[in-house]
Amino acid sequence: MKALNPTGMPPPFARYAHGVEIPAGWRQVKTSGQLGIRLDGTIPESAYEQAVICFENIEKILASAGMGASDVAHVSAYVTDRAYMADYMRVRDEFLASTSRLPSSTLLIVSGFTRPEFKVEVEVLSAAPE
Repeated sequence: MKALNPTGMPPPFARYAHGVEIPAGWRQVKTSGQLGIRLDGTIPESAYEQAVICFENIEKILASAGMGASDVAHVSAYVTDRAYMADYMRVRDEFLASTSRLPSSTLLIVSGFTRPEFKVEVEVLSAAPE
């Protein structure tokens, strides 16, 4: 994959690329949005802990396809309050710390999820050579 950060425009606000080119013939995995719910059904109070669970689940999904953080082409994240942005971004950066390749990224503030206790939802698009 190739990060696309063209000149003549402002640099990204954080640790991501403006675009990512996925070569022809690569296999792709798109996850569903992951919520911060533990296997036992409990939901942590903090946005940080919820984001950790989201990315742990994403790691498991990617591993089942033989992929990892370095294969992530795009991250889409949703938080229910601006106050949760920093916690989410911290976890995203921890998730990407093992790779120098940066995905493109979208972060939206939304009015809520299926249950009011959810604060963060994350999905990714990943790609790897056949």
